[in-house]
Amino acid sequence: MRFILLLALLVSTANFANAFTRSSADEAPDFPMTNIKIDHKDINALSDLRGKVVYLDFWASWCVPCRRSFPWMNAMHSKYKKEDLVIIAINLDQEPELAKQFLAELPAAFHIEYNPSGSIAEKYQLLGMPSSYLIDKNGVIRVAHAGFFQAKQARYEAQISALLAE
Repeated sequence: MRFILLLALLVSTANFANAFTRSSADEAPDFPMTNIKIDHKDINALSDLRGKVVYLDFWASWCVPCRRSFPWMNAMHSKYKKEDLVIIAINLDQEPELAKQFLAELPAAFHIEYNPSGSIAEKYQLLGMPSSYLIDKNGVIRVAHAGFFQAKQARYEAQISALLAE
C-alpha cells in the first residue's frame, strides 16, 4: 500500500514539476556511500566529493523517464568525467532484483548507490521521479530537476558545463 501511495504521489507531482532552482544557500545533505573510488581514493560520503561537480540522480526501476535518463547520464559521464563531473544514481527500489533487472537492460557507467529505505531521498525532499540535483564544487545544490525531459537535455548539459567552468 505504501508503494502505491508513493507511486501516485510521484506521478502526480512529476506532471507539473519541470525544473526548479534552489537557493544557493542549500548545502547538499550528506550521506554515506559504498564501493566508490575516484582518483584512487575511497569515497565514503557525498561530502568526500568536494572539489568536484556532482550530478545526483534518484531513480527506480518502474520509472519510465528514468529509462530515458540513463543513456544521457552515461553520455555525460563519458564526456565530462575527466573534467571532475561525478554522477551518482541512487536507486529507491525496495526489491533489489528489480534494480538489477533495470541495470541489466540499461547498464550504468556511473556509480549506483542503493537506498531502499528512502532515507536519502527524504533528506532531498523529492518532488517527482526521477529527481536530480546538480551540486557545485563547494557542496552546494545549485540546480534541481523533477522529471527528465529529452527536449531539455541541452539545457541540463549547459548547467553541468557552467558549473564545471567555475
